Amino acid sequence: MVSVNTAEQILTGARVVTPGGVAQPGWVRVSGGTIAAVGDGAVGDRAGAERAVPRGPAIELSGSWLVPGFVDIHCHGGGGGSFTSLDPDQTQAAVGHHRAHGTTTMLASLVSAPIPELVKQITALTELTAEGLLAGVHLEGPFLSHARCGAHAPEALRAPERDDVRQLLEAGRGAVRMVTLAPELPGAQEAVRQLVDGGAIAAVGHTDADADQVLAAVDAGATVATHLFNGMRPLHHREPGPVGALLDDGRVDVELICDLVHLHPTIARIAATHAGADRTILVTDAISATGAGDGTYELGALPVTVVDGEPRLADGSLAGSTLTMDAAFRNLVRDCGLSVPAAVAATSTNPARRLGLTEVGEIRPGAAADLVVLDDDLVVQGVMRRGRWLADPR
Repeated sequence: MVSVNTAEQILTGARVVTPGGVAQPGWVRVSGGTIAAVGDGAVGDRAGAERAVPRGPAIELSGSWLVPGFVDIHCHGGGGGSFTSLDPDQTQAAVGHHRAHGTTTMLASLVSAPIPELVKQITALTELTAEGLLAGVHLEGPFLSHARCGAHAPEALRAPERDDVRQLLEAGRGAVRMVTLAPELPGAQEAVRQLVDGGAIAAVGHTDADADQVLAAVDAGATVATHLFNGMRPLHHREPGPVGALLDDGRVDVELICDLVHLHPTIARIAATHAGADRTILVTDAISATGAGDGTYELGALPVTVVDGEPRLADGSLAGSTLTMDAAFRNLVRDCGLSVPAAVAATSTNPARRLGLTEVGEIRPGAAADLVVLDDDLVVQGVMRRGRWLADPR
């Protein structure tokens, strides 16, 4: 069960990013783990604010930004913990590390593995999803292209078969929220429809497909581009491939790994600008090495070496990242030139909407009190989840 704080708190003086804009300054009243009210003006400096916020201790946040808790739909681990481990302590460590950096809602991403092994991993993570630690599971594979496999063991890759998809969905009992697949594989279009009918998001990624094959998957119901540009046939001026098709289709949300390693700032800016504020989703694609320092780790069955924070396979290919969502937020604003409200949409509102989570992703009355306090340099100063401070800004 999710623990909540039933005490009333008033957060005041910050620049509050709401669905309607930025309140400068603004206030938020939290009660019982829920946002009870939101308004303009510092508490006490306007009669209207005083009437709307009659009681409770005020926490002064002048000079700060107050944004909704981040939502990460693509993360493999962190803090030394991996979601593939079957060890709940490792999952707790990973979730705890990312929560400290503002991610209050997350999917656990799994890499390609044999179907029986994936069933075991899904089953373990489904229990933690039921407890509220996770928002569900993302399967990045095994239905991926050998030509664009990236940090996925080639021997684990396979074309989707109806019984395999059924086993994976049934193991999750509703917790499998997203599955990434390559649309050029035999049976891929049928698998997309099966996933969508089963309540999961079908995502396109790790693919060597041409544009027509990608659009056929979108027509079948695919709605997410898994880490656009990475693990895909490159964009070409005479063959748009998956990058062009996914970026240009208004039905598709595009994931971007904004660590400034996977994507140059110019490319991230072009993609985010073209997709627009409603279709851009930042993800970390973080692995267990995140927050644990340089060294040797594993991603699924593959050894990964991290040097200067960059995880790579023996052949030099990138293998996930050591990114946290607060850093992705800063990078999008400071290095890619997007606004703070655009970064809020990409890190909170859009991924929550894509998952169908109506209680998170926005600062508005009735939403869960998942909040992040950022200083003027966009560095995390406080994190609240369900009304409880995980990191207190005071």
